[in-house]
Amino acid sequence: MNIKKFYLLALIIVLFDQASKYLVLYFKPAISLGVLKIHLIKNTGAGFGILKNQTGLLLLISFVVALSIIFFYKKIPSDKFSQVFFSLFLAGTVGNLLDRLILRYVIDFIDLGFWPAFNIADSVISVAAIGLIIYYVYEEYQDFLKRKFEKKSKKKKI
Repeated sequence: MNIKKFYLLALIIVLFDQASKYLVLYFKPAISLGVLKIHLIKNTGAGFGILKNQTGLLLLISFVVALSIIFFYKKIPSDKFSQVFFSLFLAGTVGNLLDRLILRYVIDFIDLGFWPAFNIADSVISVAAIGLIIYYVYEEYQDFLKRKFEKKSKKKKI
């Protein structure tokens, strides 16, 4: 994935996130589909209800995270998986950053009842975080196997 595709993917997700939040804010739906409820929730904190009313701090953290991804883009591995996951992480961070900057809260609207309410940005951040953990654990495992194989290979030569 090249840099244009990286930012294009992030932009598409941010636009989708912001459009979905605008629609929820405008129409204020109250839809219940069994365990899934779609309704407006104004979240002044972060995930799982932490840091309530800490908009300034959350803005700063989001800004630093987004700028770090942009600034260190060249250090992101060039393979498709890491590029996609970092692009998703950037998109989710920017999506919620825009809410905090403009509204002073984040619009959540997907409510499963047994889990804190969330939005598209939260979803892509979660997918990105899980994807990056799996990616880096796999990479470390591959490096471990390579080192182990090299040690065995050197022992046989001696």
